[in-house]
Amino acid sequence: MDHLISELSERVREAAAHKRPLRIRGGGSKDFYAYQLEGEPLALSEYRGVVDYEPSELVMTARAGTPLAEIEDALAAAGQMLGCEPPHFGPSATLGGCIAAGFSGPRRAAAGSVRDFVLGTRVLNGAGEDLRFGGQVMKNVAGFDVSRLMTGSFGTLGVILEASLKVLPRPEDEFTLRFEMGEARAIETMNRWAAQPLPISATCYASGVLSVRLSGSRLGVAAARSRIGGDPVAEGQAFWHSVREQTLDAFRGPLWRLSIKASTPPLALPGRQVIEWNGSLRWLATEASAQQLFDAARKAGGHATRFRTSNGTPMMRLDPAVLELHKRLKTALDPNGIFGPHRLHAEF
Repeated sequence: MDHLISELSERVREAAAHKRPLRIRGGGSKDFYAYQLEGEPLALSEYRGVVDYEPSELVMTARAGTPLAEIEDALAAAGQMLGCEPPHFGPSATLGGCIAAGFSGPRRAAAGSVRDFVLGTRVLNGAGEDLRFGGQVMKNVAGFDVSRLMTGSFGTLGVILEASLKVLPRPEDEFTLRFEMGEARAIETMNRWAAQPLPISATCYASGVLSVRLSGSRLGVAAARSRIGGDPVAEGQAFWHSVREQTLDAFRGPLWRLSIKASTPPLALPGRQVIEWNGSLRWLATEASAQQLFDAARKAGGHATRFRTSNGTPMMRLDPAVLELHKRLKTALDPNGIFGPHRLHAEF
């Protein structure tokens, strides 16, 4: 695989010399998430394979082009999983794309985000230099953590070549329950449950139904089922897969992601809504204006991000100080601005 890294490094150096934009691409499953897609594709799909995996250590290191499904299959065979339950959004999803996007699935509120599980990365910077950050154990993380900085950067700061991830044991038992109720009551219920010692690994409110997944030991799940009640969901695994991959009808249409205070009452906005993460994540399929959504999220103590709408719509609105910090990080790691210009920001 060394020859592939040499080829990638040479392409980056050549692009930097000519200030020619590059668009880092794994499987392309997250291409929909962009202000603009610019640059010649720099494909990572051939740089694939598990580099190191010892189940007893709960750490896996793999190359960026490794299919995400392949990673999950290898972990499942050892009774383990990716704790952040990342969405694929298509069969071509790769490990590198998973980290570059930083999208977490239904289990995020209980187990943590993608960033929480990244221990180390191997990266090509804007000068084509092959760099390593972090390690394979949590204690190696000190100072400014570049590995986690790469998470959610969408290939705008560097080329993720390899990553080391902390993994988790699969729960002994899982069970999904459903409750029919109104939105305000669902938000109150999720927040009340979150304050109790319950083995809840996911919550989702959509179309008048609150669904909750219990994960843990058989005795613990059984005790929680008896305590909270509800109706059993026969195909619980399929339901959470549809939430993770956004195939529910409620996700259809121009989709916005609002990250806000969990206890925020129902938002007075038009459209269909899906509520996850105990109320802190609100998906809104709506024709409302970007300004309406930015204002509503700010009022609720959070922020809104365009998730699935036509390119050209502002993706996010950052405070000037935060935007300046993003620019400085971009300049430090990609001084010639060749990686994914305008992928996330209209300004650069």
